[in-house]
This record gives sequence, structure tokens and C-alpha cells, in this order.
Amino acid sequence: MFDKAANPLIAILRGIAPDEAVAVGKELVAAGVSIMEVTMNSPEPLKSIELLAEACGADALVGAGTVLAPAEVEQVARAGGRLVVSPNFDPAVVKATKEQGLASVPGCLTPTEMFAALAAGADMLKVFPGDVATPPVIKGYRAVLPKEAKIAVTGGVNADNLAAYRQAGADCFGIGSALYKPGKTAAEVGESAKEFVAACGG
Repeated sequence: MFDKAANPLIAILRGIAPDEAVAVGKELVAAGVSIMEVTMNSPEPLKSIELLAEACGADALVGAGTVLAPAEVEQVARAGGRLVVSPNFDPAVVKATKEQGLASVPGCLTPTEMFAALAAGADMLKVFPGDVATPPVIKGYRAVLPKEAKIAVTGGVNADNLAAYRQAGADCFGIGSALYKPGKTAAEVGESAKEFVAACGG
């Protein structure tokens, strides 16, 4: 589900409201961002996911973040989301995600969690928080994880250190408040997205 040719940024839309979701989503797509998640602790997250999926689903993988329970997975699927991201690894959430045919990205920080998540069917590992998992730590994970395992670093990633994370072996980067936060206009989000896309070399 994660196209290697796609830009490696995951736009974390924490706090976004339905009335701004489409405008922000279109700016992100125009900038080259092809993965976006609306966190479940946002105002009416399922409505925003539905709107984004309709407006940007052909050009981006749209889904939910901060998914903590299997019941939420089903709600995301009904809203048209195709991605489930969590801050933690819960086998039940991964199982429900795969049963719905969605992409599973659970949060992990230790090799034990990572191998367990992969065995459960995770499509990508969300290394969180990235402030703790510095590039040398990511390089250490890469030394023991299967070559096909995909890593998304979330938290602490910015335009200045992104290249170091990528060189260490990270595949994707979850970008939150540096890209979007409530009060930021769609145009401003688009400009921030262009900076991150440029930092990715794309």
C-alpha cells in the first residue's frame, strides 16, 4: 500500500476540522504529499476523513491517526479511510485493520515491539517518539529488522534532520505541527509542505 515512488511524508492533521479538511488536503496533494492522517482526537475526525477521501483519495492514502481500539478501525473504514496509525502496538487493532483491508501502522519503540507488530501483520512501523529514536538508533533498528520492513519516524523530525533520518534507513516521516496546526491556513500548510518535500529531495 505504500508506493516507493510516493513522497515519504505523512501529514498528521491533528485538530483539523471538517470545514477546512478539503482545502488543506488539496494543498498537500499539490505540494506532493501523498499520505495524510486525521487524528481521532480531532473535531469530527470521521467527517474530515470522509471529505478527504472523496476529494483526495485518488491521489493520496487517507486515513486516521491515534487509533486505539478495534471499533475505531471499523469507523475509519466506513468513512472511506485506508490507513490506520496508532501511537502504540495493539495486536487487536492491527488484526482489525487487516481484516478491513486497510494499511496498518502501529507505534513501536523497541525491537521487541517491532518484531511483534510485523508478526501481527503491520505494513509499516511508526517509530515514536522520534526525539528518542535518533538517526543512530534508526540505523541500529535497520541492522536487525527484515529488509522489507518499512519504518516511519514520527516526532522530532524537521527539514534539517530529515536527511539524516533517511540516510539511517527511515522510509517515511510523520510531520505534525511543523506542517499543520489549528489556525494555520491551507495556503500556509501548502508552503510548509513544499519545504518538507524539497527537504526530501522531491
